[in-house]
Amino acid sequence: MSSPSPVIAAPAEVLRARPPLTRQLKRIAVRYKGVPIGGTLLFVLVLIALAAPIIAPHDPQALNPAGRLQPPGGPHPFGTDNFGRDVFSRAVWGARLSLEVGFLVALCTVVAGTVIGLTAGYFRQLDTVIMRIMDSMMAFPGIVLAIGLMAALGPSKYNVVLALTVVDTPRLARLVRSVVLTLREMQFVEAAVALGVSNLRIVAVHILPNCLSPIIVQGTFIFASAVLGEASLSFLGAGTPPYIPSWGNMLAEARGYLRDAPWMMLFPGLALTLAVLALNLLGDGIRDLLDPRLRNL
Repeated sequence: MSSPSPVIAAPAEVLRARPPLTRQLKRIAVRYKGVPIGGTLLFVLVLIALAAPIIAPHDPQALNPAGRLQPPGGPHPFGTDNFGRDVFSRAVWGARLSLEVGFLVALCTVVAGTVIGLTAGYFRQLDTVIMRIMDSMMAFPGIVLAIGLMAALGPSKYNVVLALTVVDTPRLARLVRSVVLTLREMQFVEAAVALGVSNLRIVAVHILPNCLSPIIVQGTFIFASAVLGEASLSFLGAGTPPYIPSWGNMLAEARGYLRDAPWMMLFPGLALTLAVLALNLLGDGIRDLLDPRLRNL
């Protein structure tokens, strides 16, 4: 009678249960503090922006000359501006415009920059031409190029999106191109080429997924830069029309009232600071989270 075959113990790595989702999220929150802090701040700001018609107690464009420059309190928790408009209502509606512009700029820049970077990095014959165009665009200071484009296009929310997208796209394209140049020389790409896989499939299936981490991180920083860029253009009078409530327009109107009505500058400036801070914290946290060199430290 044959003896029973011995039982071979499985490696500890196989038997070890995968940590539950709550434990993984807790670990991320403890180790990468920028993700929960920045994400929470951004979530609150987005919630405020979406609920602007409900939260804002007054019409943000309603003029009230008799109630101009009232200090915070009573029916106007953030006070009123030089035209008697409610600062709180304008700041809330300004959050909607600033975050919408920032998101659209980040989305358009990621799409355009990724396509340009993939094309320049993988197709050698197009690399020189495309990157010389990108370099010529980067030769201009970003704010100067944006102001020039707005002067040609005219004041409009979507023109601001277009101008800031043109400013930010070359930088993302260079980043994606540098990653593609490294991936193009790796063995799995060379094997796909040897097997006769089409260029489009190689780029879409083998190269693009390996570029997503830096694209996501850079997209978050572009979001923050676009929010600040929209405010800068509006502050300089080259962004959205002055009657539209935006943080940049509010800061521009407050320049002449720093001594008499400091709340006109304080609250939109604080909102802009929190938005940029939240996005930068979130971007830093995502970068650390996706960096394989930091996972085992």
